[in-house]
Amino acid sequence: MEPMTAFLAFSAAAFLMTLTPGLDTALVLRTAAVEGPRPAMMAGLGISLGVLFWGIAAALGLSALLTVSETAFRALQIAGAGYLFYLGLKMLRSALLGGGGQAAPEQAHPARGGREWLLRGLTTNLLNPKIGVFYISFLPQFLPPGVSPGAFGALLAGTHGLMGLVWFAALTLATRPLARILRKPAVARGLDGALGLVMLGFGLRLIQEIGRR
Repeated sequence: MEPMTAFLAFSAAAFLMTLTPGLDTALVLRTAAVEGPRPAMMAGLGISLGVLFWGIAAALGLSALLTVSETAFRALQIAGAGYLFYLGLKMLRSALLGGGGQAAPEQAHPARGGREWLLRGLTTNLLNPKIGVFYISFLPQFLPPGVSPGAFGALLAGTHGLMGLVWFAALTLATRPLARILRKPAVARGLDGALGLVMLGFGLRLIQEIGRR
């Protein structure tokens, strides 16, 4: 496979993956609706950086350790499930006790708020073992002979991450006409509760997978 052919084929597959709904999409949508566009895009940037990490790791063969080492894969699953439970319970607490949709802390400390959502998006992606396993099995198929695996893998993963950022920007813009409604306390708490349940559901699925291994 020629490099350009490989790039175009990967881009087509990555585009379809980007449009597939999942936890990343839910996180960005909720953040855009309740916190505003800047935190949402920072979370999206963190997710894209996680994709870039997994892509480079898969190209270099580093993340193949997850398929070889049962202990490493199980540890990542446990950490991922624990983080999802933490975020899910935090969202449910916000839904039950209030506190969603308040923009004042973000406006008062924009740098801190930006870093918080960047790290939240990055951590959510890095602690998702399915992303690592997916890249291990998917990306190497698009590495042509004669190219630098690390550089070409970074190009492919960077393309996927850029597609994600464009998609997250579109989702964020889509919430703007409804921003006033979405930031009402009752609506914001409902969104927090829905995302909290989604995260707990993903965490439970990870726990079930650990139990079956």
